[in-house]
Order: sequence, then C-alpha cells, then structure tokens
Amino acid sequence: MRRLPTSGAILVTAAGLLALVASVLASVAPVVASASAAPRDGEQAAHTQIGEATDDTDPPAEAPVPAADPAEGTASDAGVLEVVKVEGLLDPILVDFVIGSIDDAVAAGSVGIVLQVDSPGAVVDDVTLARLVAAMRDAPIPVSVWVGPSGGATGAAAVLGGHAAAFGMAGRTSWGLLDAAVPSQLLEDTLREVPVRRMSAEEAEDQGLTTVDAPTLGIFIVNLPEVVSEEVADLEGRPTLQPITQVRFAQLPLLGQLLHTAASPAVAYLLLTVGLVLLVFELYTAGVGVAGVVGAGSLLLGSYGLGALPLRFWALLLIGLAMVAFAVDVQTGVPRAWTAIGMGAYVVGSLFLYDGVSMSWITLAVAFAGVALTFTSGMPSMVRTRFATPTIGREWMVGELGRAITDVDPDGVVQIREAKWRATTNRATPIEQLERIRVVGIDGLVLEVEPEVGGARDYRDRGGTSSE
Repeated sequence: MRRLPTSGAILVTAAGLLALVASVLASVAPVVASASAAPRDGEQAAHTQIGEATDDTDPPAEAPVPAADPAEGTASDAGVLEVVKVEGLLDPILVDFVIGSIDDAVAAGSVGIVLQVDSPGAVVDDVTLARLVAAMRDAPIPVSVWVGPSGGATGAAAVLGGHAAAFGMAGRTSWGLLDAAVPSQLLEDTLREVPVRRMSAEEAEDQGLTTVDAPTLGIFIVNLPEVVSEEVADLEGRPTLQPITQVRFAQLPLLGQLLHTAASPAVAYLLLTVGLVLLVFELYTAGVGVAGVVGAGSLLLGSYGLGALPLRFWALLLIGLAMVAFAVDVQTGVPRAWTAIGMGAYVVGSLFLYDGVSMSWITLAVAFAGVALTFTSGMPSMVRTRFATPTIGREWMVGELGRAITDVDPDGVVQIREAKWRATTNRATPIEQLERIRVVGIDGLVLEVEPEVGGARDYRDRGGTSSE
C-alpha cells in the first residue's frame, strides 16, 4: 500500500500539540476578557451612546431614547446608565466580562447598570455562577435585568432575574430554570421567586414578577427609578418619556466575542468537524497548504470551545476514530466498509457529544450531510485525480523511464514526464526513492515498473517493429 507523505505525519503530531495549546488558551482566556472588559477612550465597537446605537436594542418610536441635551449641563448632572449585552451561554469569558462591567460602572460613578439578557443557560461551575450573583447583590448601584429582545433567560441564567433590582421582559421571551441544577443558596434571598418551569412575559407580569411592562429596552430604561427622564411629544403629538440620563451600551470586545462564539455548542462542534476533515485532506496533498492551516486553526478554536463545554469524552474519542476510519478508505480512492463504519461512529459521537447541552437538528443535519458527501464523493475523487491521469492512449508509457518519488516496496509513487502515478514492482523487487525506473506494464491506474539498471529489452513498439 502507498505510504503517506511526510507532511501528513507532521500534521498529525501538530494536532496533538494544538490540543495542549488550546488547554493553555482556555486557562488564560478569562484573564484576557477581564482585562479587556473595561471601556477605553474611543472604543466605539464596545460602547456607544444610546442615540448612536443601531442594533436591535434601540427603542422604538413610542419610547424614543435619543442622546438628548435639553439644557446645558443637564445630561451630565443626571449621570450615566450602563447597558451590558449578555447573549449566549454564560461561559467564563462572558461571566468575567459582566463582573468586570459591574465593577467598572461602580468605579466610574454610574447611576446603575442594566443587563440585557438573552441566554439559554450556563456552562460555568457553581462557584463561578455564585461570583456573578454576588457581584449583582453586593454592588452599591442597582443592577437590573431586561430579557430581550428575543429568546429568554432560561436554565441557570434565570437566576439573574431573581436577584435583579428591577426586572422586565420583552414580548415572546421566556424565563425559568427548566431542568437546570442550581445550588439552593443561589435561590435564597432573591427579590422575586425564580420559576422552575418556562414562564412567558405575560405570565410573569400577571404574577407581579416584573417591575414594569417593558416590551422594549427603551421603555424599561425610562421607567427605572435611577434614570432621570422628561416628557416630550412624539411625531404624532402624543406624550412620551425620553431619558436625560446618559445611556451607554457595552458588549464583549473583539477577542472576547471570538472566544465566546467558539465556546457555543454548535460552533465548537462544527469547528471540530471542519478541522479534522481538513487535516485528513491535508494528508493527501503535497506539502502544507491552505487546508492544513485552516484545519489547524479550526481545530484550535474548536478545542478551546469544547474545553469550556460539558463533554462526554468517549463521544469525542469516537469522532476522532471515525476520521481514522474515513482516512483508510480515502487512501484506497473508493468508499467501502470503513467509510460506513466511520459514518456510524461520527453520528453516534455527535449525538452524545455534550452532557446536558443540546444542538439543533439543523446543525447536526448540515454536519452529517457535509461529512457524508466529503468522504463518499469529494475526497475519493480528489485522491483519484491527484494520483491518476487520463486513461486514454497510455500505451506509449510502456518502456518509459522515470524516477521513484517514494520507495516502491512493493507499492509506491513514481514520476513519468512530470506526472505522478501509483506504481508497483513487477517482480516484488524493492526500488529505492529517487532510483531510475522503467514502465513494463499498466494495470488500471497502477503502473508496473522495474529498476532501469538490469532491464534487458525495450518494451516500446515503434512503427510496428521489435527493438530486438
């Protein structure tokens, strides 16, 4: 059988080293996020004035929140309210960012802070979650929570609503612990009872759990007691409130967003899959190319994300073994039994990869279809193209001289007129790398060769005459 290129062995070794680097990155990433959580002068990506915000948190026309300055010095006298976006699973990056934002708001003398929450749960341990709750409860300024503009605060993230100074929910959002296992001490001394089941915004309002009916963030802000507002007329002449207090939005900085996104279940799973598939592809290419670099980067980010999520390691091992099975048939150029075994292992490993965290069926369907097409059609075709040339009119090759690209013992790769072919010795005679060879026959896409030295006859038939 043909030996793999040397670069393939190097990349397999590098993949193991990347996993070690990823574990180190996972330990230092929270420090990076915490250090970058503080707002900096001119950091427009992380902080914007509420009048300049263009995302879906902008209040609608019925409750406009422009950066108003009705009188000289009035806005500055009314203080600053911080709005921090809390989106996605509560992982170490996001938790450290929120705690740092609360500390920064206190140090800057802000009148309060609002957490805009859209989170399906938490993947941090109980100690880290308790740190976040303690930061909210012990802050000398009010820390409020608004759930929206869509999604909800479910799982362990629902605890934030119980400890918020003020609490509001947008329409079509939900709130509740569901099946999350939360330490009992985090549910004690709450300002409102945290529901166990999923509760809609209407139900929460009917039971008096929300502070104000706040379908939009703007309405929630102007009704906070720490916010100074004034009554103005909207475009249709109806009275409405707008804040005099300056409002600033904050979200994870660029590096924090990258790591936080990589730690989401679907993204980490897809990065793992893409990285492994590209590394298998790289085994059958000459040298280290774009596929190897992209695959190593994807595997690095995916390893960090998986390190922050609750994993079943046997399922992760099963996915790795599936790639080994795929590689066996890729080397032959034809999908056979090992491809079926690999696909079964990949499906089982994917379905049971996370412990307590689920992925959407769309993510799984895309991954299954992509891997199946890659290893049953795309990659075998690539290998056949790489190690074969057109089969029409190859009789001229019999008797041609070339050189061995690898050892032919008894199989290997040879080069004939700048084209590479798979080859085998016709008498099981080993041929060393770079040794001159002669083609003595063709069997499908495989050339039969022999050493040039010792060849007794010219196998080419020129003009219908024998060379003897």
